[in-house]
Amino acid sequence: MKRYELIAPCHFGLESILKREITDLGYDVVKVEDGRVTFIGDAEAVCRANIFLRTAERILIKAGSFHAETFEELFQGTKSIPWEEMIPSDGKFWVTKAASVKSKLFSPSDIQSIMKKAMVERMKEVHHMEWFPESGASFPIRVFLMKDEVTAALDTTGESLHKRGYRKLTAKAPIAENLAAALIMFTPWKRDRILVDPFCGSGTFPIEAAMMAANIAPGMNRNFTAQSWMHLIPAKEWYEAVDEAREEIVLDVHTDIQGYDIDEGMVSIARENARLAGVDKMIHFQKRDVRDLSHSKKYGFIITNPPYGERIEEKKNLPELYGMIGERFKALDSWSLYLITAYEQAENMMGIKAAKNRKIYNGMMKTYFYQFPGPKPPKRK
Repeated sequence: MKRYELIAPCHFGLESILKREITDLGYDVVKVEDGRVTFIGDAEAVCRANIFLRTAERILIKAGSFHAETFEELFQGTKSIPWEEMIPSDGKFWVTKAASVKSKLFSPSDIQSIMKKAMVERMKEVHHMEWFPESGASFPIRVFLMKDEVTAALDTTGESLHKRGYRKLTAKAPIAENLAAALIMFTPWKRDRILVDPFCGSGTFPIEAAMMAANIAPGMNRNFTAQSWMHLIPAKEWYEAVDEAREEIVLDVHTDIQGYDIDEGMVSIARENARLAGVDKMIHFQKRDVRDLSHSKKYGFIITNPPYGERIEEKKNLPELYGMIGERFKALDSWSLYLITAYEQAENMMGIKAAKNRKIYNGMMKTYFYQFPGPKPPKRK
């Protein structure tokens, strides 16, 4: 089976977690760059990566790369790629996104337009056709320009992998599912430990944790663009990957995962999202103010995404809110706290110093993942 260079983009700051996931799936990572990891795999790998990876944004098949400082070089470089080996004569193809960093060519719309023209010219010459119906399967193409090096790739995923399919209803500022999964993976939490999110919103942290605990693959209940690429990826590869995912599910696992929110409406939304994800029996959602955060058990985890004042009127409440988070955490004997926020005074207001502070970009927003690990529980006899 043909092997490809596969590119998995991710949030900036999550590359190490994604690399570990890909290696655990059994594939060789060949390059780690800011915001993406490249690995080697065949058609089966395309299916398994889309279905099993929790922290990637999408899976791309690298079509080609070249140097370009002018639009003429961009045209000729694009035209030199053997697109006909991947896209049939009736395929619908377009450059869906172009990103440029430290490159002389930086206008996304111009890059997209010129590359499309170059692809059409290549396909005309190869297929001896003057007009393409584009009535067949879709082949969206994504392009990265980094220091004048152009990388063009086919997007096998379609809608971003953070869209698992369970989150039909959301909060005002929901954390992306793949980012939530990665942040949980940055902690030492395991399914036999307590996990509480006191600002659960639409339930993303508890749901992602429960899916990990039950070994539910994040992409097993959604569709992908490459499912219609029968000439590249036989349908049986998708069926086998989904069958593999189903066989690995363990629903009878005992968990203590809890989600609280001050808004009763959000608690209802979180419960419904958990039901759609198939993990509603594993999570206890409850209307509760962070002022009432307490727990009788020891060695638990708080993993949360509290408000950070995106609206001006909310900013004035942040010192009191983060002060309360710090106060309630200090009252929890032997617990660990992991908190993502864009609020730069978080540590000061909480009155505690983080053991680690990881910078992560949530889209274009710079956020900080503060880590306050507690003591390890004693080993069981």
